[in-house]
Amino acid sequence: MKVVVVESPAKAKTINRYLGDGYKVLASYGHVCDLPSKDGSVLPENDFEMKWQISSGSEKHLKDIITALKGADKLILATDPDREGEAISWHVLEQLKGTKHLDGVDVERVVFNEVTKTAILAAMDNPRQLDVELIDAYRARRALDYLVGFSISPVLWRKLPGSKSAGRVQSVALRLICEREAEIEAFQSQEYWSVEAALGLASGDNFTARLTHLDGTKLGKLDITSEAQATQAVTAISAAKLAVQSVETKRVRRNPQPPFTTSTLQQEASRKLGFSASRTMQIAQKLYEGINIGSETTGLITYMRTDGVQLGGEAIASIRQNIDQNFGKRYLPDAPRIYKTKAANAQEAHEAIRPTEIARHPNEMRAFLDHDQSRLYELIWKRAIASQMQSAELDQTGIDIGDAANSVTLRASGQVIVFDGFLSVYRESKDAAQDNGNADRANGDGDDNTALLPSMAKGDQLTTHSVTPEQHFTQPPPRFTDASLVKRMEELGIGRPSTYASIIQVLQNRDYVIKDKGRFTPEDRGRLVSTFLGNFFDRYVEYDFTAQLETQLDEVSAGNLDWKTLLAHFWGDFKTAIDGTKDLTITNVLDVLDEELGPHFFQADETGALKRSCPNCDNGRLGLKLGKFGAFVGCSNYPECKFTRQLASQNDNADGDAPLTDKELGPDSVSGLPVYLRNGPYGPYVQIGDPETKKPKRASLPKGTSASSLDLEAALGLLALPRDIEPHPETGDMIQAGLGRFGPYLKYQGKFTSLAPDDDVLEIGINRAVDLLAEAAKKAGRLLGTHPSGGEVHVKKGRFGPYVEHNKLRATLGKAHDIADISLETALDLLAAKAAKGPATAKKAAPKKKATAKKTATKKATAKKTAAKKTADKQKAV
Repeated sequence: MKVVVVESPAKAKTINRYLGDGYKVLASYGHVCDLPSKDGSVLPENDFEMKWQISSGSEKHLKDIITALKGADKLILATDPDREGEAISWHVLEQLKGTKHLDGVDVERVVFNEVTKTAILAAMDNPRQLDVELIDAYRARRALDYLVGFSISPVLWRKLPGSKSAGRVQSVALRLICEREAEIEAFQSQEYWSVEAALGLASGDNFTARLTHLDGTKLGKLDITSEAQATQAVTAISAAKLAVQSVETKRVRRNPQPPFTTSTLQQEASRKLGFSASRTMQIAQKLYEGINIGSETTGLITYMRTDGVQLGGEAIASIRQNIDQNFGKRYLPDAPRIYKTKAANAQEAHEAIRPTEIARHPNEMRAFLDHDQSRLYELIWKRAIASQMQSAELDQTGIDIGDAANSVTLRASGQVIVFDGFLSVYRESKDAAQDNGNADRANGDGDDNTALLPSMAKGDQLTTHSVTPEQHFTQPPPRFTDASLVKRMEELGIGRPSTYASIIQVLQNRDYVIKDKGRFTPEDRGRLVSTFLGNFFDRYVEYDFTAQLETQLDEVSAGNLDWKTLLAHFWGDFKTAIDGTKDLTITNVLDVLDEELGPHFFQADETGALKRSCPNCDNGRLGLKLGKFGAFVGCSNYPECKFTRQLASQNDNADGDAPLTDKELGPDSVSGLPVYLRNGPYGPYVQIGDPETKKPKRASLPKGTSASSLDLEAALGLLALPRDIEPHPETGDMIQAGLGRFGPYLKYQGKFTSLAPDDDVLEIGINRAVDLLAEAAKKAGRLLGTHPSGGEVHVKKGRFGPYVEHNKLRATLGKAHDIADISLETALDLLAAKAAKGPATAKKAAPKKKATAKKTATKKATAKKTAAKKTADKQKAV
């Protein structure tokens, strides 16, 4: 018997089917050991000794492995092929070494990039030993995270009450979000104008062109700053006799992007599908571990934590064959496209994310996947196919237009797809507003080079049909989304792709940032922490310093740097920084925070000075104060003046002294009643009408909605809930969206379905609603087939676990069967066994009278004993 250890039970079941008899596959359920959350788990003074502890709940899983090893001749460690997977195998082995169950048992380590039968069997034929360098890199990372967290966090708690923990990489990511918010608050919008002309040829063809030069001077984006200047430009264009001055056309080729890595998958899934980074990884994990596709459970994609963009030779051959068969030779390059990874650590640069079998078309897999799984699989499949397709060819045309006096020059640009190539399958998202901060281009203010222009030649005379000036205002850089934050962290070298999802999730869990409509806004608590760290631990939240540490960790896993040497160099300087905060007082901290965050919490007057006058006394100055439960705004004349208010951004308070959630948003256009945003004991809510004159209608804000960004339109939408979306296209029954005590929901045919975190209850449409209802119905029950005696057989989830049902006869699946893998044949066997047992017979309850009689007899016996004891006591007394 051979015992195989993997991380997850889903993967264990799939691999057990592939290996068959002679193997027993067990799950470790992730890491079996971790550092205890207390001081002394890492001892720098004792050569960085690390005291590991079995994780809660892992004792049972280790016991199962030990039991299985009795009589076994081999232990095969088959966890994931990355740093974390290597560490799990190491921890399992270290725990087993303390027992005698490894005596006479060979230990092997196998890795595979996909959960398919071919890959699993090939891995078993090519075992290796544990990779010590990867294990050392894991230990170094955990030690660094522990030393930073358990050294800075206590300082944070003492000097900044109400704060939560600080992490090594999370703090740097928080800094990114806070700095972007500060840029937005400091941004000064500028007015500018663009001028476009609708022009026509003698042939009757029309097109538009944009003004680029005026009186021989090239215009910058912000050069026309007023309506008067724009009107002058309109007059000049209208008076000019325009003709084509030059036509330039060039053929360009666009090459496909490489297959997905972890970070590019997270970015595209965020842009195209609206998934958070953690949601993307959850779905990808399931696709990797295996889905029941009818005949058996199999992994649909390769390992999803990778920096690599390269594909294996067999995968490339399979993809090229698919392109040849389904798209034609015109779409197939003469030679395979070879992509090279930029990852510094070749040991962890695994194959890119791709389908395990390219022949499994997304349309065919849709029947076996839920809505989100299907969309993510389709994204991965299309990207992999497109990566080996022919380049797209486009003709880009630029036309300059002007008059003989050179008083005005306009430009029209456009492009025509000559050959679509890979674009016939996949087009990468290019959201300029998210990635480059160019909101104006995303809003249509940039050059439109996708228009189809009519044929024209130099010297063609043009007719001016109309000239249109358009006012614009420069926009601040956009807040980070999952996609843009992941991309920025990758560019800076902060963290690694496998950690991005957890980094973002930790920031949300600690209430340092809030995600509103897909974008991250720092909470006041997060800004205080980030400012504190930036001033008193500046080196350790610098982007370059964090990136250098990541590079050094890569060098450890490559075997080029000793892990304890890395820790020793880090700890010497870091301990000095920690010791330097011993004399730091809360007053010192407050002075720094008050100075740096003043523009955030207080509004400026006409002269630029912050409005800090206390509204409650004559000469008090408002500033940041710290209490038991965190920071607040208070008066300098305390305790004589006890004025306080909650922290609130100056952008959210017109006068700088009103609480964030206590303001009037405007009047309702129908009733004329005022609409308020208020703060209650259970959080912020919106209200219409004055409570003194009429009982007002109220509505709570959905979880994750930022009160600071709520406007009148959104408030009225919340107050109008529930709302009708549209009738269901199949049944005609109305679908409603509403907000209940458990959050946003859909209501259809009397049943409620919760909305996903990224769905907006005010904006969700009929297509998304139908998809969610179908997905919920699929989770609630699945049709397996028809019973031989007639009627349908379903598998469903119940209060006490999954079960199969036929004509009200139910049979539980038990631990031996998985709801995702259950087949009709197995269901029929379970139902037959249940029917053979007959109906369950309830135990007869004991007659009530007998029970009463017994109770009475007991009471009498007790009374008798008490009386006898009293008599005996009297006799002794006499």
